[in-house]
Amino acid sequence: MSDLIRSATLTHYPAVAQSVGLDPRAMMRKVRLPLESLDRPDLRIAVTSLRRLLEASAAASGVEEFGLLMAERGALANLGPVALVVREQATVGDALKALARFIHIHHEGMGLTIERREDTVTLRIGFRGGHLRVPRPSSEMALGSLHRIIRSLAGEDWRPLQAHLIHPPPRNRKYHRSFFGCPLVFGADADALVISPRDLGRTIPRAHPLIAGYLEKRVEAIDVRPKRWDERVTEVVRALLADRDCTVERVAEHFGCTRRTIHRHLAECGTSFSEILDAERADLALHLIEDRSRPLTNVAEMLGFSAQSAMARWFKGRFGRSVTAWRGDAREQALAAIKRW
Repeated sequence: MSDLIRSATLTHYPAVAQSVGLDPRAMMRKVRLPLESLDRPDLRIAVTSLRRLLEASAAASGVEEFGLLMAERGALANLGPVALVVREQATVGDALKALARFIHIHHEGMGLTIERREDTVTLRIGFRGGHLRVPRPSSEMALGSLHRIIRSLAGEDWRPLQAHLIHPPPRNRKYHRSFFGCPLVFGADADALVISPRDLGRTIPRAHPLIAGYLEKRVEAIDVRPKRWDERVTEVVRALLADRDCTVERVAEHFGCTRRTIHRHLAECGTSFSEILDAERADLALHLIEDRSRPLTNVAEMLGFSAQSAMARWFKGRFGRSVTAWRGDAREQALAAIKRW
């Protein structure tokens, strides 16, 4: 099953791509990443598609440090609800524990382990499937983001003791040295930052530990992510319906696969794309027609129908009566409830 990541990761991609002479939308179309991901940070996109985008961007621009350029622009703010928990912790050590606990909510295939020794602490990044599948721009963006997150919490004077990078050294190490500000170890067995144990005790200015406890409970509720293919497809369909153009091809783009793969997995779950789309469309339709001031032409457009007549036929077939009759029944029920009250 495809690992997904919040599309907030792409927030700064257009600016970074343009800075190295690339057309960001053309690059996204090239790797079949949905363009609406740039405007809606909480959509889910395939991790494999993001990796292809970063690798293609580095190759097309000739900029080996493309992943670090992405990390320099983003980091903590891109983590959404996870960022809220992390930044309200009392110390850097507590923040790193929270990040390790909840990072999978942002990036399903990524993990962070904290290894303490007497004189060092190693923050090791891991990916599902191992590092061999992860191209340089993606792994360096992950490590660079971790570096920037800690620096935003500990202060601009913070530096790690060492940065370990799994890939061989780039042709020019100047940018990497400037970015990390510490000795670099290339060809390491994992992407990791080595920091001082004293760094864990650094207090985070303006943090509210009491609020952190409350936020953790809220994030734990978010952590109940759908696991089955039909549940995950339903989640994406629900989000795309609001864009008035929900097709199996667009859903497949979010998972970084083909429409045939979507159909096959849904068949294994005992359902189909059309059944899921019909159920979600019906739920949205009932919500929209409750607003009697909303024109039916607008409702039809929002549901993805080419004309109001097409929606009318679908609605009657789905619910056994016309939209007008349904609205009339709903109004009578509401008036009856008011009279009883």
